[in-house]
Amino acid sequence: MSELPTSNTSQTDWDRLDAMQDDDIDLSDAPEITPEMFAKAIVRRGLTAKPKKQQVTLRIDSDVLTWFKEQGRGYQTKINTLLRAYMEVHQS
Repeated sequence: MSELPTSNTSQTDWDRLDAMQDDDIDLSDAPEITPEMFAKAIVRRGLTAKPKKQQVTLRIDSDVLTWFKEQGRGYQTKINTLLRAYMEVHQS
């Protein structure tokens, strides 16, 4: 497990951001959306909603949990994905 200290203190310079004007923002890598872009947009219907997640207490071997946490952010999602794959394989 990482021994790096964590902090809840933001490292963002909020005063500098508050002082910025719209013209100061570089949008070169994210151009404004034009009416032509909207006209070419695709509306997708019928997408299935993801199942709602439920918080539970689950006892997992400490070495298993440590291994997943070492994989980085999203380790809980990875555990959920593996459990879902197991469930789908074993459903009749």
